[in-house]
Amino acid sequence: MQILVDADACPKVIKDILFRAAERRQIQLTLVANKLLYCPPSKVIRAMQVPAGFDVADNRIAELVEADDLVITADIPLAAEVIARGGHALNPRGEFYTRDTIQERLTMRNFMDGLRGSGVDTGGPPALSQGDRQAFANQLDRFLAKHAASVAKKG
Repeated sequence: MQILVDADACPKVIKDILFRAAERRQIQLTLVANKLLYCPPSKVIRAMQVPAGFDVADNRIAELVEADDLVITADIPLAAEVIARGGHALNPRGEFYTRDTIQERLTMRNFMDGLRGSGVDTGGPPALSQGDRQAFANQLDRFLAKHAASVAKKG
């Protein structure tokens, strides 16, 4: 299991939580972005720079993800692709995308995209709150603990 991060738009505070978790659990963490990113010196943390372009980082993550990997993204189409490939997708606000919720999320995203395309100002997401950060850290910790227990059980 590895953690892949759609890092271009991932907030720094979320990356910091991920850095600590990857080190603590010794899980491979890869930040994928089309710009050069800071990455702390580590055996398990790396940054991967991809060429600039629409969805290039998302496409690279979709190529890399395997069953049971965790992808951190707020991009709903990428989350849908991750789920289709048997991976798990968690957004920076601590919300897991699931097979049960992803289609509804895609429909709403496409509707809002259509509104924006027709000139309607739909606003953006609210700023990441302390509660969002805590929710993310809690969900990540629960996921990693469950994964560790699963690996231990397999022996």
